[in-house]
Parts: sequence; structure tokens; C-alpha cells
Amino acid sequence: MLFVMSFSSLKRTPLFDRLVQAGGRMVDFHGWEMPVQFAGILAEHQAVRTACGVFDVSHMGQVLISGRDAHRFVERVNCNRMSAEPGKGTYAHVLAEDGGILDDAITFCLGPERFLAIVNAATADKDFAWFRRQSAGFAVELDHASDRYGMLAVQGPRAPALVGEIFPAALALPRFGIAELPFAGETVFVMRTGYTGEDGFEVAASPAGILAFWDVLMAKGGRHGLVPCGLGSRDTLRLESGYLLYGADADETRTPYEANCGWVVKLQKEDFVGREALVRRKEAGFKEKLTGVRLLGRGVPRHGCAVWLGERKIGELCSATFAPSLGTGIGVGYLAPEAWKAGTRVEVEIHGKKVDAETVRGPFRKNSV
Repeated sequence: MLFVMSFSSLKRTPLFDRLVQAGGRMVDFHGWEMPVQFAGILAEHQAVRTACGVFDVSHMGQVLISGRDAHRFVERVNCNRMSAEPGKGTYAHVLAEDGGILDDAITFCLGPERFLAIVNAATADKDFAWFRRQSAGFAVELDHASDRYGMLAVQGPRAPALVGEIFPAALALPRFGIAELPFAGETVFVMRTGYTGEDGFEVAASPAGILAFWDVLMAKGGRHGLVPCGLGSRDTLRLESGYLLYGADADETRTPYEANCGWVVKLQKEDFVGREALVRRKEAGFKEKLTGVRLLGRGVPRHGCAVWLGERKIGELCSATFAPSLGTGIGVGYLAPEAWKAGTRVEVEIHGKKVDAETVRGPFRKNSV
């Protein structure tokens, strides 16, 4: 949820001045002064779907993990099977002892004893403290490097052509691949990742390096249709594409199974934090599951809208918006089992009026990646 407020106590990314100069409308996002939009959410959304857009994601956290037990440690604190192949990353959930989701993160293998975890902005300090607690008995060093990096995400079908002009080697990266490449006198992380459902790259560099990368993008991006994008279009893009927003769609009270992310859980692993509790909770069954809802009638759903099946309220939407690519309202919420089957007719209550809708399985649109 976004709030406009006094910014005196908010953090700023290294790109703040560039964002303001580009016309960014700044808001409070989890304690960071970030742009909600530039030219407009709809225009930015369409640019990413048809050309490319650039997002400042410097508020994201970076944790460097090194040492003899680095791979064993990242296996311990993530529920997915974590790649030990240099240059590859893995999306996973970090769980509490009771199986609840502490965060969702991507962890990259940089080498036999080096890993980089990209964590959410609102949970970065909490995640690092949790990693420190779990590191007892492991020969690892943990480095909360978030203040030393800025990050930009270049997303859209024209993103490879643009980023390839700057980092030709990046074009060989697979999805969730990472490379350490030279740029502006330093070595930067170039990752083939994103949060939009389109192809693209995320680049992490020093504050000076990320400013230089922004300037190069602005100089070269015009012929590729590049536009600066804010949090508003990032949210519509990710929701259309079926990506979780931690803190809204998942938190410590939910397990990956309830969050419709059972695919990230590898119970075959010998051990990971929360495994035993997760097995017990799975065997007991769940009363709610994160379920997609698409409006069949007119209206724009929002967080907190009630979902009805007949005369019974079966849940509320935790994320919801108008989907520009689909031309209708969409949302996700934790709903009762009767609504889990795709195509189930339900109603969404918007400003006291019930609007026809149906449940949807998987992303609302077919992703490009």
C-alpha cells in the first residue's frame, strides 16, 4: 500500500535526483521515497509490454554469503533446491520454524563458496538477522551489502537489445542467470531476472556505478522505446503475471502451499528451516489458498474487497487492480476451498456493490518468460 506523506525521515536511493528530474511522483514505499509513476501508470505498463521500461529497485536488499559451508547454508535457509552451479540463481521462500513465509528471495551462486541473495526491501534487515541466527555451526560469513549497491531493472521485449549494447555478454545469460561484468571502472552484477513477466535484466552496482548506468540507458534507450517506470506499473505488471508481493500476498502467517507456491518446496531435501512444521501443516490441510479472481463485470477491485459465493463471504482480495493488458479488474485473495477450481463463479464487492467474477488458475496472462 502506498502513502503520500512528509518525506523527512524516508530513505532515498542513489538515483533519487535522477528520478525527480525525470518527473517521478514520489511516495512512501516501506520507508523509501520512491516514484509511483512518471508519465502515467497505463503508459508505463504498455511500454514494458511492447518496448521496454526501467525501474529503480535500489531499495531491494543484497546479502553476500561466503565460506566453506556457503552452499549448505543457503540450502538450510531456503525451502527450494538451491543451485550450486556458478552463474545460476534460484527463487525460493525463506521460512520460519513454523513453516510461515519470512520472505521470498532469489539467491545466486557466484562461485563454489560465494552466493548473493536478493531480498525484499521491507524485510532486508529482518532477513539478515534471521540469517545470522541460523548461521551458528556453519563456516560462513554474512555481509549485509544493501547500502553499497543500487539496482535498476530494464524490462520488456526490447530490453535485451538495449542491455546487449552495454553488456554484450549478458545476452548469453539464461533466465535466472547472473554474470559479474566490467562497467564504469568496476565489476557489476548483471542478472536476467525481473518482476514483470517480460524478458529483462537487473543490474546491481555501486551508487556511482548505478548513476552511470542510468545515464547510459537514458542516452541509448530512446530508439528502443525506453521509459522510466514507477511502482504503480510495477504492481499492475507483476499482478497480471502472477507474482507475489510479500507483505500483501504472503507473510509469516502463510505457508508456501497456502500462497499457491508449493512448487518452491522440496520436501526431498534432507533438512531446511521449517520443514517439519510444513509437513505437519500440509498433512492437516488448509482452509484457504491464494486464488486469482477476474472480474466479468465493470469495476476496479482493490485490496480488502470481499469475495462472495452466493450469500457466503469466502475471503478478501489482498492485491487487486485494473489490468491494462486484459481490460478488466483482477485480484488475488485467500479463498475457501469451494472457490479453488478455476472458472468458479463468484462476486467481488466493490463500494457496496457485488460484481460478477470468476476464479482463475495461474497467471492472468501468458508470460513471455
